[in-house]
Amino acid sequence: MSEHRRKPPQPQGGGRAAARRGQSGSSSGRRAAPRGATGSPSDSYGSGARGSGGEERTYGSRAEARRAAQRGGGRRAGSTGPGRGRGRAAPPGRKRIIDYPRHDKDGWRRWMPSWKLVSGLCIAFFGSLVAVAGIGYAMVDVPNVALTATAQNNVYYWSDGSQMVATGGERNRQIVSLAQIPEEMRNAVISQENKTFYEDSGIDPKGIARAVFNMARGGETQGGSTITQQYVKNAMLEDQSQTVSRKFKEIFVSIKVGATEPKDKILKGYLNSAYYGRGAYGIQAASRAYFNKDAIDLNAGECAFLSAVLKGATYYDPAGAKSIDPVGATPEKNQERLLRQMQDTLDKMVEYGHLSAEERAKYTKLPKWQNPRSNTALSGQIGYLVDLAKAYIVNNSEETGITANDLEKGGYSIYTTFDKKKVQALEKSVKKVYKENIKPKERPETDTHVQFGGASVDPATGAIKAIYGGVDATEHFTNNADATGAQVGSTFKPFVLAAAMNWGVRNPDLDPVQAQDERTRVSEKSLYSGKNKLKIRNYDGTIWQNEKGEQWEQVNDGDETYGSPPDYKIDLREAMRESVNSSFVQLGMDVGLDKVKEAAVDAGILESSLAGTDYPSFSIGTSNPSAIRMAGAYATFAASGKQREPFSVKKVTSKDGTVFTHKTETEQAFTAQVADNVTDVLKTVVEEGTGTNAQLTGREVAGKTGTTDGNKSAWFVGYTPQLSTAISMFRYPDDESIKNRQFLEMFGTGGQEKIHGASFPSEIFADYMEDALKGQAPKAFPTPEPIGEIVNDDPAPTPTPSATETEEATPSETPTPTETETTPAPTETATCRPFDFNCEDEDDSGGTGSGGADIGGTDGGVTSSPTATESGDAGNSRGNGNGDGGLFGGPAG
Repeated sequence: MSEHRRKPPQPQGGGRAAARRGQSGSSSGRRAAPRGATGSPSDSYGSGARGSGGEERTYGSRAEARRAAQRGGGRRAGSTGPGRGRGRAAPPGRKRIIDYPRHDKDGWRRWMPSWKLVSGLCIAFFGSLVAVAGIGYAMVDVPNVALTATAQNNVYYWSDGSQMVATGGERNRQIVSLAQIPEEMRNAVISQENKTFYEDSGIDPKGIARAVFNMARGGETQGGSTITQQYVKNAMLEDQSQTVSRKFKEIFVSIKVGATEPKDKILKGYLNSAYYGRGAYGIQAASRAYFNKDAIDLNAGECAFLSAVLKGATYYDPAGAKSIDPVGATPEKNQERLLRQMQDTLDKMVEYGHLSAEERAKYTKLPKWQNPRSNTALSGQIGYLVDLAKAYIVNNSEETGITANDLEKGGYSIYTTFDKKKVQALEKSVKKVYKENIKPKERPETDTHVQFGGASVDPATGAIKAIYGGVDATEHFTNNADATGAQVGSTFKPFVLAAAMNWGVRNPDLDPVQAQDERTRVSEKSLYSGKNKLKIRNYDGTIWQNEKGEQWEQVNDGDETYGSPPDYKIDLREAMRESVNSSFVQLGMDVGLDKVKEAAVDAGILESSLAGTDYPSFSIGTSNPSAIRMAGAYATFAASGKQREPFSVKKVTSKDGTVFTHKTETEQAFTAQVADNVTDVLKTVVEEGTGTNAQLTGREVAGKTGTTDGNKSAWFVGYTPQLSTAISMFRYPDDESIKNRQFLEMFGTGGQEKIHGASFPSEIFADYMEDALKGQAPKAFPTPEPIGEIVNDDPAPTPTPSATETEEATPSETPTPTETETTPAPTETATCRPFDFNCEDEDDSGGTGSGGADIGGTDGGVTSSPTATESGDAGNSRGNGNGDGGLFGGPAG
């Protein structure tokens, strides 16, 4: 039989039997050889393709045969048999549109895309991007700067739902031509913000990438924008959201603006739409707001000033923004920051050839600026109330969901806690006392710069019902109800008593670690020394010394000693009633200043407002909390130990519905037993002590007077079961051009020898509270359960003698020892036993620190606080950032 007509071998799947059957039909009659024995692959696999010379081509492997079949070089044996073989090759000439996985490859190559596929996908991707960019570019419009002047107002409501004021969305702006904008202003902005402005395309690719990356990480989108982008951002008021889609829209608009608009027009639009703070949009309004002149009259220094303010008015307005950030945005810090930025801008203007060195040398200080409020609707107390509500919303943005930018856009209805009648009553009471007693024209040396502050808090909820921030929010720009830096003096003593009743005094026979745990809770009947110039001791009886080895003698107000010799013991109720410094200074040492601090914070005082926490005088008021915080902390006692954070906003709504609703959270700061006993002691102060001027008709009142060293501030803080109120008084220059402003003494102010909390502050309290509580039925305080043990009742040594309160009892700056006064640290043999009032150490010739030496007065006082290096600066200079005392911890709000 011809080889070309030979019957093809059976498929592999036929097995050996099929092979034998195939061989039986051959003419040789020989038995089929085992597979592969002939050395011919075609014998066993049956795949034959003709080679040259008519010979069938053989293949070395099954895979090779398969590939040959797929290329059309031959057909695998048995492929025509139905159901036989492993598959059917694609007909020659037939191809897939997307050849993936690749049919003609094996192994890993089968899964690698071909260069054609990769090229096609890349072309499609970039083509899509171009198409999207083209569509986006075509759909966006060039912004109209005139439209940036529109925004909605925010409407503020009183606690009864009546409207207080509509404000916050107005735009104080007047568009001016480029010719009316000084060249120095243009160059200042370009030098600082975008030096390649006249050459770039309008966008900053690196800045955009950074913003997108930040958004992907959940951060802010800020950074790296060109002037063109900033102008576009200012103009897109309808959408200020920080999203990827908005950022891309901004990019398209910026590209279109950069490609179609002249650079001068863009620069003019930016300077006319940018926000400079103080409600001023555009260079003309900013020039008027800061310098009261037209923009065209600005000099290079003023231009650099305004260019710096563009970085953010909160932290660059020289007047500060303490309502937003009482620590970081004080006038002092803002002015320092502004001057640094202004100088940097001027240096860059010289570097880029926009300003001569000679001209630049003229501007080394901040130019003279003014601080007006342009909105007359915010006059009186309204401006302070609005600022307080705004600060609360912004500083609690995680809860409210509203940022400062959101508020700036407007459209919110803000329902406050402020009681209109109480606000008016408090303002009326302050003005009455001021008008009758403060005569700056008659007594310019003593009655100028007198200021008052006040706040009322509802103990049941923490709601701020009323504040007095100053004479007028459009004239006096610091809210005196919030952080002022004025020390609180002896109004701090109730926190010492609360700590002693809550934790107790330490056992003087134990080491410091054991003594922290083994304590004796104190009764108000406990006895402490009322001796003037009492040498203050540590809880273990050793004499207290500062880091310089200087001792401390606590002075009482008027150098008065209380109690009878030889031990001069008085109980804590009398010590509080007469405001005896020595008793409470020593009590604080026995309890531990850390526990005194903890009690104050638990009651609601911000830790950031506490100063001198390592000094004995800490117990008598070297700290400077705000009136709001003091009212809130005393409200904790009024509510039997339940502490509720002061708040000023009940609810916020918008066109989309309710945005925020306040939820009161209650913490049990002290047990009812502790709080009610403190209240019972403070009732004695009003009934028969230094606070008798604060008595109310038919009502129980608890409270405490406070005066500080140098007579630089005076307080009264008191409460009924329904309302807690704090009133402060101090002298502080309003003129912000005065460098290193400090609190002034009040000796002779109001025609009085000395101002105490018992005088004008308590008078204001009583007059206001009579009106504020009118129509409310009187309530009695809870009857306190007996508490603690009578410490020091034994003539034998008992817990350390405490000092009575002198509101002048703060340590004088740094005690300076004389040669004869300086004494070495006491040894064990020279140490008296704790609470042994008759014991005198060998070195008991007098401490090296006087602990205050003010003269006369019924209310006691607090001596000047330790120096900044000793106590962290207790706040001698108002607004120095040492203790914000602000309402909400950051922004006081």
